[in-house]
Amino acid sequence: MADFRTMRANAGVRTAAIDEGLRTHMNKVYATMSVGTLLTFIVAWAFGTSDALFSILRDPRTLQPNILGWIVMFAPLGMVFFFGAALNRLSAAGAQLYFYAYASVMGLSMSWIFMAFTGVSIAQVFLITSIAFAGLSLVGYTTKKDLSGMGSFLVMGVIGLLVAMIVNMFLQSPAIAYAVSILGVLIFAGLTAYDTQKIKNDYIQHAYAMDQEWLGKAAIMGALNLYLDFINMFMFLLQLFGNRD
Repeated sequence: MADFRTMRANAGVRTAAIDEGLRTHMNKVYATMSVGTLLTFIVAWAFGTSDALFSILRDPRTLQPNILGWIVMFAPLGMVFFFGAALNRLSAAGAQLYFYAYASVMGLSMSWIFMAFTGVSIAQVFLITSIAFAGLSLVGYTTKKDLSGMGSFLVMGVIGLLVAMIVNMFLQSPAIAYAVSILGVLIFAGLTAYDTQKIKNDYIQHAYAMDQEWLGKAAIMGALNLYLDFINMFMFLLQLFGNRD
């Protein structure tokens, strides 16, 4: 009986330690994501409010990208794929540095919004996105419902969005752009809840396994996933509700 009580006590201590570790882990995820998001908007604002800097990437009047602008536009997509492949070879510090570099390049690719939309509407949409993101992430963290079944469906939705956006670069159809924006908001809203729950569940599984090497990098990958959810939801909402200059 004494051994049983000892085992229960040890299990309780271990569970409490994992709960505390989970809170620390999630705080690091959100903090890293927040720094990356702030860095993105600082870079975007710096280039998007200066004709001299903006002209390095695009024509300030037509907003048409030059060669470097096209490279910067697609660079974030390539960097995401490289990050996933290179994560095992990067240290935790290296992964964090790469994430901040990625956030900076994303800022360059988004700089055009400060030329195309009013500053007030950008701030309003940013606030709306922040409130929606916080609520959706809270749902993903607290819900008892298993959201794992949504994963493959949402990923297929993202692929479909990318194809539709590339096609519409040539068609320039307002109807397609509007439909893509609505679907984009819905898909990345779902991904926010899904990714939050996945980050939480993955931490718990690896914490029990005492996989310290994984735990050192997981917060960066989690921050990247939530960062992408936030940025994409913001961009689609801006297309829907932003006031153009």
